[in-house]
Amino acid sequence: MKKITIAIDGHSSCGKSTMAKDLAREVGYVYVDTGAMYRSVTLYALRHGFFLEDGTVKTDALEQAMSDIHISFKFNPETGRPDTYLNGECVEKEIRSLEVSNHVSPVAAIPFVRTAMVAQQQQMGKDKGVVMDGRDIGTTVFPDAELKVFVTASAEVRAQRRFDELKAKGMPADYDDILKNVQERDYIDSHREVSPLRKADDALELDNSNMTIPEQKQWLLDRFNEKVKR
Repeated sequence: MKKITIAIDGHSSCGKSTMAKDLAREVGYVYVDTGAMYRSVTLYALRHGFFLEDGTVKTDALEQAMSDIHISFKFNPETGRPDTYLNGECVEKEIRSLEVSNHVSPVAAIPFVRTAMVAQQQQMGKDKGVVMDGRDIGTTVFPDAELKVFVTASAEVRAQRRFDELKAKGMPADYDDILKNVQERDYIDSHREVSPLRKADDALELDNSNMTIPEQKQWLLDRFNEKVKR
């Protein structure tokens, strides 16, 4: 069976990472969480004081540090999914905090950050057989991907999902704060100058506001099978 590249883009907290991870495990492909890569850069910036009080990024300091930021993924046999590592440290839990969520969009909009991450992502997917999700996979990272999906859901549904996810992990969560964060990230992601979030012309759109995870999983698996059997 031929190997293809699968690009899944969409808004924050719309469940695209869960869909992508499940599909990769089901079909034996490599999964790359590009959002986790930008979150890892953000975590590094937070830890090293690269933000001003108003949330502005100290871009000169971050640019000088980019060569010291190494992101990798290692398979976790307990969860059956890959964990994110920043300079050899597992940061899977830390990068999902609301503090990182509140700072990631400005970092992800910086041209030199995107250039560095896109180069890494293209290297990871050069041999195909990869499922990658993010904001610009089908438009910038892999414009020739054989299967492109654009996932969306209402802001309220996405905020509730994020709230439930954080509470399940025992992390502090406030629904109103999360909804505000989701709406702000939507605006920044869609209006940034470099690789803004948008649906690729040849992408399939999936609004999963009223779908269960098993329903989403089956929908994506069906689309995959259609592509590889052609």
